[in-house]
Amino acid sequence: MDILLIVLGSICMLAGLAGVVLPILPASPLSYLGIILLHLTSRVQFSGKQLVFWAALVVLVQVFDYLTPILGAKRFGGSKQGIWGCSIGVVAGMFFFPPYGLILGPVVGAVVGELLAGKQSGAALKAGLGSFLGFLLGTVSKLVVSLYLIYQFVAALF
Repeated sequence: MDILLIVLGSICMLAGLAGVVLPILPASPLSYLGIILLHLTSRVQFSGKQLVFWAALVVLVQVFDYLTPILGAKRFGGSKQGIWGCSIGVVAGMFFFPPYGLILGPVVGAVVGELLAGKQSGAALKAGLGSFLGFLLGTVSKLVVSLYLIYQFVAALF
């Protein structure tokens, strides 16, 4: 049974790493599931504090990943309409155009929101750029957490 759990945990780790670049896969939660599967074996036992810390880290990164495009648009001069457009774009992109919608939705939403607010196209594009940079920041955070959990997985095995 341990071998099966380790193999499934390894698959979750690889799927979590793939989820960093494939928005349809939840990167950090899959990596955490790999940790849980390894914990269920008789070979490795993580402490409760470790499991809670890693769970909190995964939740934080998931929330951060959805908020950074919005915060990026705001940081680059986005108005309330641009922020709302970015927020709507995040949700619409998740459901209507996966996986590319998660990248393009916030950017297009921010630009459209800014244009509807009466801003010039240059300012609207700047808010869209901020949204894209926020998306990149969220992606890097998912990568760091997934790699950290993979390291913990491998270190615990050997």
